[in-house]
Amino acid sequence: MGVLGKKWTLLILRDIAFLKIDRFNQILRSIPGLTPRVLTLRLKELRDDGIIEPVIVQRTPRLVRWRLTEMGQDTIPILMGFISFGATWYSREVFEDGKPRTAEELFPDLPLVSTKAR
Repeated sequence: MGVLGKKWTLLILRDIAFLKIDRFNQILRSIPGLTPRVLTLRLKELRDDGIIEPVIVQRTPRLVRWRLTEMGQDTIPILMGFISFGATWYSREVFEDGKPRTAEELFPDLPLVSTKAR
């Protein structure tokens, strides 16, 4: 909970994992209220904890994309739990039609659960 419980962290992971929003300015634009300073801090914390890693696409000018590490992939079921809960129990607030949806309906192309043994 030290890192995942901090404000904005789950939304940043959602963007990287599900929405394929993986560049600093894209993430910043996609989350209203998130400031550049806080995004920088959260990306650093997630990187230092081994949840995400930078991918240098271009050195000059610098172009970095973020991706989940193997440890970060293990956060997907946690994120899916939150998404499923909201899509089921808060569908009136989440969807215009108010109809509940499953995680599979929202993300049909995503492998939802890792069954890999540790």
